[in-house]
Amino acid sequence: MSTIETLSDVNNTFLSRRELTCDFPGSSGKLKSMEAVDMVTKEFKLDGKVVIPMRLKTHVGMSKVTGTFYVYEDEGLAKKHINPTIFSRLEKTKAKIAEAEKAAEDAAAEAPAEDAAAEAPAEDAAAEAPAEEKTE
Repeated sequence: MSTIETLSDVNNTFLSRRELTCDFPGSSGKLKSMEAVDMVTKEFKLDGKVVIPMRLKTHVGMSKVTGTFYVYEDEGLAKKHINPTIFSRLEKTKAKIAEAEKAAEDAAAEAPAEDAAAEAPAEDAAAEAPAEEKTE
C-alpha cells in the first residue's frame, strides 16, 4: 500500500488549490481516507497544508483505488469552497482515531501497573512459604 501513482497534478489558480488524482495499486478494500491523506501528504511533502480527500473510487475487477484530493494553503478558503458535510465527516473520523489512540495509551499505561501488582503477590507468597517450612 505504500506506492502511489500520480495520474494528474493540476494547480487550479482560479480556486487557489492543487488538485491531485492518484492511483493506489493493490489497496482495494484496505485503504481508508485518512490513511490515503497521510500517504499523499508524505509523498508530495504537503506538511502544513490542508489535504481533503474528495473521492476514493475502487475499480471493479481490479485491486486499485483512485483518489482525488484537494490541497489548500488556507483552511478558511477550503471551508468556503467545499461542502460542510465533508468537513463534518473528516472531523468524526479524526475524533474516532484520537479516541482509539487514547484508549491504546491508557491500556499501555495500565499494563505496567497490572504487571507490578501481579508480581507483588508472588513475592509475598514466596516470603511466606519459607516461614511455614521452618515451623514444621
